Amino acid sequence: MAGTRQFNEQEMLDKALKLFWAKGYSDTTMKDIAEETGVQRGSLYNAYGDKDVIFLRVFSLYRAKYVEQMLATLQAPTLRGALESFFDFAINSMTTGTPTRGCLSTKTIVGTEAPDQAIKAQVKALLDDIETALSERISRADEQDNLALDPIAAAQLIVTLTRGLVVIERTYQDKQRLQNVAHSLLSTLFKAE
Repeated sequence: MAGTRQFNEQEMLDKALKLFWAKGYSDTTMKDIAEETGVQRGSLYNAYGDKDVIFLRVFSLYRAKYVEQMLATLQAPTLRGALESFFDFAINSMTTGTPTRGCLSTKTIVGTEAPDQAIKAQVKALLDDIETALSERISRADEQDNLALDPIAAAQLIVTLTRGLVVIERTYQDKQRLQNVAHSLLSTLFKAE
């Protein structure tokens, strides 16, 4: 039947995600995707058009899963516990694998090829999701008075630091160093009692 995909789309997207995460958006080609997924290039072009469309599909699925998992980390009863869980989640995410996989959103934005506006918008939307979730969690906490910054500024600082942690992870590949930096930020965010 014309128009029927001759491959398992979810399996193909899962494999494409791993490939984009390993190589980055810029260094991944349609040939790479075809080889990694076992789907012929012609079928990929017919189904999606180009690499950008595949990436946007993959990133949308990644974003939904990441945000769901991140929101679960913020459910700890105390604000400090929630933020510690968030950092554990973020650090574990970027240090998983051998070699470690880093951060898909950061790899995408700082790759050698400038991503188009649709891809930039997707990465921005993920960062906005993270910032909003953090700001909302910080805002509802009884411990907000213990913070040295207002919730929005604290959330922006945390998001910015996690992007910087990606660079430190890529450079040093030392999980303990990342955890120490996250702990230092939390010590800075909370007023001394």
